[in-house]
Amino acid sequence: MSILAFDIGGTSVKYGLFKDNKLQKVSSFLTPDSWEEMKESCLAVKDKYKNENLKGVAISSPGSVDVDAGVIHGISAVPYIHHFPILKAFEECLGLPVSIENDANCAALAEVAFGVAKDCQNALFFIIGSGLGGAIVIDRKLHKGRNLFGGEFGYMLLDDSSTLSERVSPVHVAKRFSKVRSLGTELSGKELFDLADQGNSEAQQAVEGLLDSLALAIFNTCLVVNPDVVAIGGGISQRRNLATDIQQRVEQYKQRTEATDMDVEIAACHYFNDANLLGAVAHFLNSRAE
Repeated sequence: MSILAFDIGGTSVKYGLFKDNKLQKVSSFLTPDSWEEMKESCLAVKDKYKNENLKGVAISSPGSVDVDAGVIHGISAVPYIHHFPILKAFEECLGLPVSIENDANCAALAEVAFGVAKDCQNALFFIIGSGLGGAIVIDRKLHKGRNLFGGEFGYMLLDDSSTLSERVSPVHVAKRFSKVRSLGTELSGKELFDLADQGNSEAQQAVEGLLDSLALAIFNTCLVVNPDVVAIGGGISQRRNLATDIQQRVEQYKQRTEATDMDVEIAACHYFNDANLLGAVAHFLNSRAE
């Protein structure tokens, strides 16, 4: 049995084939500008695998995904996927059973089943890319809340000027850095971190602000859930010593507030950028088993 998985992101759409209990043939295409182009691109990928005996399509998506209704609420970097019966539309387009789950929830499902949280009962996930997705796992199950906002840490306000997504997404931080410094071209998040690593003091200051904001948000959410582990995912999680750096900053917040008896373990997700694809497949299989 083979399952085609898509991970919709603000910059690109990753895809891969889940076959023989592993993810294969992972690739991507640029995120289309319209819903019609998205359908065409996904259909073209499906046609590449027409000889693979596909049983279904598993999709990881930004936004507040109502799994039962097949609708994506909220907002995201891909505005045209929201507020209509997208699950039904995908099934009509692709001619296969389709499942959709929030991208951060998918990352959490992958890590709970196979990765950093496989031995944990309660966990928090901060998945950082073009925005910030989050997930809460209680007793090894996703906690989504009444209006599907459980774990939507990206909306969090740490001040009056910006959301947590805007403060910790390397994409947003690099964009602001480029604008303020009047650079001729807009830096990517990776380029900003590279510039900081090379000793540029202004870039270092921007990165420090990102890390401080992330650590503060993690500290605050730990006071609510008190999890076994806080897992950081997305491309930023592959940076060496990131978990240690965040851990040190969280410890400083603990000391400042005298919350020193609270254990906080920070760890990088095991599956990095493939977690969303694997979690989407896990969700597809779980939904068919129910």
